[in-house]
Amino acid sequence: MENKSEIVFVLKGLNETQTTRQIYFGFTLIIYFFTIFVNLTLIVTIFLEKRLHEPMYIFLCNLCFNGIYGASSFYPKLLHDLLADAHVISYTGCITQIFVVYSYVFCEFTNLTVMAYDRYVAICKPLQYHSIMTAQKVGQLLLLTWSFSLFETAVGVVLTSRLPVCGVHIDKLFCTNWAVVKLSCSDTTLNNIYGFVLTLSHVSQTALILVSYVHIVKASLRSKADRRKFMQTCLPHLITLVNFTASLVFDTMYSRYGSGGSLQALQNVLAAEFLVVPPLVNPIIYGMNLQQIRSRLAQTFGHKVHALS
Repeated sequence: MENKSEIVFVLKGLNETQTTRQIYFGFTLIIYFFTIFVNLTLIVTIFLEKRLHEPMYIFLCNLCFNGIYGASSFYPKLLHDLLADAHVISYTGCITQIFVVYSYVFCEFTNLTVMAYDRYVAICKPLQYHSIMTAQKVGQLLLLTWSFSLFETAVGVVLTSRLPVCGVHIDKLFCTNWAVVKLSCSDTTLNNIYGFVLTLSHVSQTALILVSYVHIVKASLRSKADRRKFMQTCLPHLITLVNFTASLVFDTMYSRYGSGGSLQALQNVLAAEFLVVPPLVNPIIYGMNLQQIRSRLAQTFGHKVHALS
């Protein structure tokens, strides 16, 4: 297939009846709107509250923005397919979806690494915190997070785009890099090498996070105040990290074991879990655990309820 602009991929996973798909549409639409709502609520709350203009909360805003970005790479297309008779996507649309999905994943992981570094400085070097985490340093870390993630994704997409495609059936609800690479009938050694490099890169990030938390746990044992700071700020980060990592493991399980025709609903859940759960759960975790955010939200919604009454 030389002219890639004419290629149309066929997606798999929506074989339910029309009535069932309409039910799924309503449920999916609610989840998507709620995901946007909870993330925007946290972003606006941090923006309006001057006490929350600290590095940790700025990185949290970036996490929420990335959650909306990632969710929007998946939900609109899924909602369209739930109402459509044919579940297809153009080659350009597929490559675009791959770019957004993978840049979301890489940005999430890099942002969590930056947040671990921020917590390390805050707890292990509290007297130097504000001299290290300056506004300029925060801006540089945010720029690094996005530029590094977009560069990683762009290289992978370019490597995939050069491959000739010899098939059109994708065994997922959405496009992934590996799904398109598998459809190629040419040598994919370069793609495999780059996949190994990416794996090594993010395993290194995981190692940095683990080393940071070894130091953080040691430092938090020094006093009751440090233990309280750990529980309020580091615990949500750890929960978020575990949640996102588990989601990626589910996607890996799908890629490895999800090629059969049985339990299609379970396969769909495993494949899309990293695009659904972290963007929805992360702002809820932080909203419940961080006292300053919780207080601000209670104050805001309390005033609205009082005004309505």
